Amino acid sequence: MGSPAALLQSEPSRLTSRGDLTSFFMQLAAEIGADSYMLVAIVHDQDRNDARIVSSNWIFDAIELIGKRLIGGLAQGPLTAAPGNRPRPLVAAQAPDAGALLSGEEARLLDVLGHAEIYSLRLNVGRQRLFALFSAAEPGKIDQPALMKAQLKCCYALSTIPQLIAAAAMQDPLSDRERECLFWVSEGKTTDEVALILGVSSNTVNSYITHAIQKFAASNRAMAIATAIRSGII
Repeated sequence: MGSPAALLQSEPSRLTSRGDLTSFFMQLAAEIGADSYMLVAIVHDQDRNDARIVSSNWIFDAIELIGKRLIGGLAQGPLTAAPGNRPRPLVAAQAPDAGALLSGEEARLLDVLGHAEIYSLRLNVGRQRLFALFSAAEPGKIDQPALMKAQLKCCYALSTIPQLIAAAAMQDPLSDRERECLFWVSEGKTTDEVALILGVSSNTVNSYITHAIQKFAASNRAMAIATAIRSGII
């Protein structure tokens, strides 16, 4: 199958923007015979897992009709394949075999909207929970061996742009307090100084900053601040 780096050599340039990301996935979809793709991030927010669409060529009406709950379920369903494992398709016409994942009405809706067959792939990209959905209007159209190679290409390519992916998935995930704390830390203030400015305890400031770091899937304060600045959040 070759190394991920070797697989990516055919790409004309590194991914540096949302436009590059769209082009990358459109090319991958064409290579494997898929009609549609969707890159989904699962974000832990306010004690629930929220599906965020990072990039997709699904039509807007399809996304609205299917809904984020079902999209999140498809991304994290029992048929989702980890890198290196042979992926298995979800075929809408076989909805009774999909267990609790799909109702008959949801399966028919997917079929009508051109997603008769869907593959869900888990992508190992640092600490981020990312999934790629590739679908086709006709079952059997997607090339499974090519799909496994595409999964490795996704993992490698996205691992080179963690901040871009995090920013695209998060939009502005911070609470007002979390944003204020990151802003003052970016201005060079210590935890105690931020606590004094905001009228809270130092432990509370540390808690807000920790939450911000987790939401950005960052490894430390500096990375969280850099992501927030690039995203225009602070």
